[in-house]
Amino acid sequence: MDDMQKIPALMATMGAEAKAAAAILAQATTAQKNAALRAAAAALRASVAPLLAANDKDMALGKEKDLSAAMLDRLQLDEIRIEAIAQGLEAIVALPDPIGDVIASWDRPNGLNISRVRVPLGVIGVIYESRPNVTADAGALCLKAGNAVILRGGSESFHSSNQIHSCFVEGLKAAGLPAHAVQMVPTRDRAAVGEMLTMTGVIDIIVPRGGRSLVERVQTESRVPVFAHLEGICHVYVDASADLEKAKAITLNAKMRRTGICGAAETLLIDQKIADKVTDLITPLLDAGCEIRGDDKVQAAESRVLPANDTDWDTEYLDAILSVKLVDGVQGAVAHIAAHSSGHTETIIAEDAEAADYFLNTVDSAIVMHNASTQFADGAEFGMGAEIGIATGRIHARGPVGLEQLTSFKYQVRGNGQIRP
Repeated sequence: MDDMQKIPALMATMGAEAKAAAAILAQATTAQKNAALRAAAAALRASVAPLLAANDKDMALGKEKDLSAAMLDRLQLDEIRIEAIAQGLEAIVALPDPIGDVIASWDRPNGLNISRVRVPLGVIGVIYESRPNVTADAGALCLKAGNAVILRGGSESFHSSNQIHSCFVEGLKAAGLPAHAVQMVPTRDRAAVGEMLTMTGVIDIIVPRGGRSLVERVQTESRVPVFAHLEGICHVYVDASADLEKAKAITLNAKMRRTGICGAAETLLIDQKIADKVTDLITPLLDAGCEIRGDDKVQAAESRVLPANDTDWDTEYLDAILSVKLVDGVQGAVAHIAAHSSGHTETIIAEDAEAADYFLNTVDSAIVMHNASTQFADGAEFGMGAEIGIATGRIHARGPVGLEQLTSFKYQVRGNGQIRP
């Protein structure tokens, strides 16, 4: 078999195995699924040394490729992050199993009882870039929701992700579930991605998690439905009514806690009524090493501010860079967000309840917040245990994609001999 045939054959085999595993998982008990997750968490804790060794290979390759600091941060594992991954699996164990939940039930005048019941989606394909923890998060969420999953990690995290996947296989086997319920594409060849995007009838949904080029390719080429997450151009708006100390703390955290995540703030909007507070708001950021790119008024307030250009308002920096602009109140902020947001996460800092309600009700993003950091845009922080990603589309799933978002439903109709006249 030549190389042109190997990838389609590989993916066809993986697809058939995933389909068979999905049929078993759909009937698996909550206890079985939880046992697999607990065993996988135990395997992770027992594999710290090989995980760190695998990650060292990936980090060395990442540095050779001259990956950005943000990408290297996403890629790196240490003992604390490995323990956090294991705890993330255990957090999913603690979540209610959505499969079999009766969403609604009603009786018809003819005596029929109709119920809408949660069921798994089937087989999920997850295509992601450097974060190796996605291997665990995606595998665990798909498993708990009764889905088989085919994971295709980035070439940068190849060794780390495969080591994490081996812990999952241990967990599945320990619980008596099919090892092929969670599969990892064993090649860096990008042809595997193209093959996944055409596997209609096998893969039921594709979840891309990565940069713009990856997500745009998936959205353009996929013949399988996609949970879209393009990028995180997130905004913080400071209203004239804001508590200044609260605003400074939230803005600093939203930008600088972790600059390389999709929930990091990229633009700060300030009500022009408090133009005299610009220096107070941006000084903590500048002092923390954040580069500020501002409009004319922001530049005039602080000599360290660099000029912003038109592209800055549409840029996901994923770095210690923040664009800053004065706007005409909450309506001006909403208008700017409508023009430049990616639909991910926006927050208003305000003590005026009317302004906050207007912002929350009018901004059309997956997540809108009041007096809270955008860095809370995370499935775990929402109490969902973990997430596969943040969906910025409007169909089926929006915001953090957790257990419920990885299910569909069917109608169960119970009768007693009724026939339709």
